[in-house]
Amino acid sequence: MSALFPRFVEGYMPMQMLGEVGLQILLFIYIFYLLDKKMGIKVNKLVQASSLFIYSILYFRYRIYPPLPFSVIAIYETNVLIGIFMWVSSTETSWQDFRKPLIDVADGKTPTTRIIRAVSVVLLPFVVGFMGWNNMKPSIDEPIELRTVHPAPPASTKVHGKTFVLQTASNPYRVDDDGKYSDMVQKKYIDGNPWDEKAPQYLQYVREGGQIFFQNCHFCHGDNLNGRGMFA
Repeated sequence: MSALFPRFVEGYMPMQMLGEVGLQILLFIYIFYLLDKKMGIKVNKLVQASSLFIYSILYFRYRIYPPLPFSVIAIYETNVLIGIFMWVSSTETSWQDFRKPLIDVADGKTPTTRIIRAVSVVLLPFVVGFMGWNNMKPSIDEPIELRTVHPAPPASTKVHGKTFVLQTASNPYRVDDDGKYSDMVQKKYIDGNPWDEKAPQYLQYVREGGQIFFQNCHFCHGDNLNGRGMFA
């Protein structure tokens, strides 16, 4: 929907939004007036009010960027409902036109209205129940605090009384005799069993690292180190 309108001018967004909404409501009313007076197509006030309300939901949902929080949209929609109610009840004729379909369905004097009433009576409790369940069900979204408080790697760490500067430290299993990077040890034990009681020192470190990873890290980084953990 934002492609149909120019971007809001910074600092004038509230007034621009109110102006757009007001003009669009007037356009809706004018279209319904033309359909009735010029084309002989009378649109019931209930349909008009419902169309306006649905359009307002789409407007507040997709027109404004960044997207509005649900609580703000609910406040705006409440004001829209109040305005629509004042409009349809402004005259006795308009109010009667708005109420007529509802009364016809409640009376159920025709087969069509009886079917609509039966469907409404059956579906309404299920819809309300589903909305209540959907709002109360436990969320499976990842906790936000895991991302905001994830500690950065320290510059140095102290282990058994010895300080290691992590920014300059090198892994003895990743360098050769000349001090250059080498994966020779990794390839040597690629098929080794870290859980073997007689495993060499390198595989023991691999086992300890794996235990630490699955205890603290795999929730975000994933079992395969692909960043697709359950909290990612």
